[in-house]
Amino acid sequence: MNILAATTNPGKIREITEILAGLEVAILTPKETNVVLDVEEDGSSFAENAAIKARAWCAASGLPALADDSGLCVDALGGRPGVRSARFAGQGASDEDNYLLLLESMSGEKDRRARFVCAVALAFPGGDIVFAEGSYEGRILEEPVGEGGFGYDPVFFDPASGKSFAQLTPQEKNERSHRKKALVELKRKLLQSGYLTQA
Repeated sequence: MNILAATTNPGKIREITEILAGLEVAILTPKETNVVLDVEEDGSSFAENAAIKARAWCAASGLPALADDSGLCVDALGGRPGVRSARFAGQGASDEDNYLLLLESMSGEKDRRARFVCAVALAFPGGDIVFAEGSYEGRILEEPVGEGGFGYDPVFFDPASGKSFAQLTPQEKNERSHRKKALVELKRKLLQSGYLTQA
């Protein structure tokens, strides 16, 4: 089966390809299918946004399409920034703008629990759609630490390593990846349901 990865992010495409390796599947990129889309993500949840993207790319390409949506959910903020993680400080905000607003919003807050969440959706031309979700638990630091990563990584503390996500190597971060967890769960569901088989 050919599956279109509904993303132009090479890191995501590599992760999808690696995790779904060993199945009777070939992962195609938008470039390979000559499909160009800019889909508005106006859902109220990660799963809704993933479904919106997957269905749009599926309709445009005629292929099963795999999309994801992810972000940071903070307990003390009632789950915010959530689906607005990339634009928490407004449209066009930088990563630094977003995490500095988060720190400001958390000022004096004792409950620092938070998690990165990823939802993936695989939409089929017949209308079927398969969802999976993954998350990684941590907490919000008092100030940014580390130079690596992106997004909220400098303010997200990983209890397992005792470091911020911005201090982890790409390999260490990938081991903890909420997207990886979601894709592993999707793989399990696809095998269980018979959509895909082992190569």
